[in-house]
Amino acid sequence: MADENGTREALLLKNEHNINNYKYFEDCPGCKIELFKATNTGVPYKHLFFVCVAILVASLPISSLFPFLYFMIQDFHIAEKEEDIGYYAGYVGSAFMFGRASTSFLWGIIADRYGRKPVILFGAMAVVIFNTLFGFSTNFWMAVCTRFLIGSLCGIIGPMRAYASEACRKEYQALGMAIVSVSWGIGLVIGPALGGFLAQPAEKYPNLFPKDSLFGRFPYLLPCVLISVFSLAVFVFCCWLPETLHNHKGNEKESDDVYDALEATTHKPQTNGTDKNSTISKPSLLKNWPLMSSIIAYCVFQLHDMAYSEIFSLWAVSPRRNGGLSYTTADVGEVLALSGLGLLLFQLFVYPVVERNVGPVMISRVGAVITIPLLSSYTFIAMLKGLSLTLVLDSASILKNALSVSITTGLFLLQNRAVKQEQRGAANGISMTGQSLFKAFGPAAGGAFFSWAQKRQDASFLPGDQMVFFILNVIEVIGLLMTFNPFLALPDENIS
Repeated sequence: MADENGTREALLLKNEHNINNYKYFEDCPGCKIELFKATNTGVPYKHLFFVCVAILVASLPISSLFPFLYFMIQDFHIAEKEEDIGYYAGYVGSAFMFGRASTSFLWGIIADRYGRKPVILFGAMAVVIFNTLFGFSTNFWMAVCTRFLIGSLCGIIGPMRAYASEACRKEYQALGMAIVSVSWGIGLVIGPALGGFLAQPAEKYPNLFPKDSLFGRFPYLLPCVLISVFSLAVFVFCCWLPETLHNHKGNEKESDDVYDALEATTHKPQTNGTDKNSTISKPSLLKNWPLMSSIIAYCVFQLHDMAYSEIFSLWAVSPRRNGGLSYTTADVGEVLALSGLGLLLFQLFVYPVVERNVGPVMISRVGAVITIPLLSSYTFIAMLKGLSLTLVLDSASILKNALSVSITTGLFLLQNRAVKQEQRGAANGISMTGQSLFKAFGPAAGGAFFSWAQKRQDASFLPGDQMVFFILNVIEVIGLLMTFNPFLALPDENIS
């Protein structure tokens, strides 16, 4: 309410157990979000919609190339033999993640200092420019460089994960993280679907795209352009994105009172009490074991998921004589599109309910356990044909993607609950750096193992693609073991 001087005060909700009176700064975007959460107990649909579209911008380019990457490498004429295509495909796939690993922590620091919104806007524009240039790639090194630049300049994921946690009341944080995961998962599914259906349009749709047209001369440009157009629309839309970072410049004394109230029930570092102006040092994130243990486990699962994404598409389009399915890019796109629909329904309607009842850790464990026999069945699925192959493969793909996103959503929750808001951007930056390094090795290692496996079709032990899926299961088992004590430490519930 307003007083005689025109200042506004409001009750802001600290957490479920404690309400504090403190001064509300009308020009502070973070205070506005806190006031919104204190006075609106429902689901923040508008904020979650911003999260959804921003995450899609970051995730669509990551795997949109996988359905056509095999054919793109062929067109570059860099592989001497058909079996070598996987090696070069892995390098192109890894370039994005190496770029993201090199800058994710920096983007997290920038988001903590200047806000989530500037990082999101810059990242969306980077996708617009460099994803389009990737579609114009005419040689291997141009493809590698443009993918690296997309990864290094698009720092959206970490800040948006922090944003989803900050924009939601605690009872809706699981839903916020589910939106992050489902948007991420849908982007990783719709992206390949676009690449599968729209790559090489002059061959698929000759009446619409003649061979001498722009999209005929650059056969992989069309899906890249569509993703760039979407990113441009999100860039414009996010100009109205509400910021969540607090900014009390010019009100330092009042700001100190606010933060004293905000941190009254948290683990605030102690000072000697003699210097009122002494700065409260922030705890080291690297020594925060609940944070770091969840990040390390998350990185292992992300290595698995990225290697799987690369291997699945290469396996599906490779010839049956080499253990593949002889699918076209459109066939792969259809499978992944159906997976995206199933993933959307699962994350929106099933995951939040299950998480409230069993917790994020148990969901991650169960997801990993079910994934192991599922992946073991893939080589047997390759023996099927016709309608039975379509039904079984679609079902397996839907289940695999739902399990993967359930695992990562649970670990997202643990990471964001392990730190306070003023360190959440940096914490997510560390997480993105770690997972990007692991995911950078995923496509490269996956492509290399895939090429190696296809050369040993007659081996006595795990011949052909059986070895590839066996290695994926080994990584999954390692991740599963990391979700148990003494490795994984749970965060303090009082931190928010």
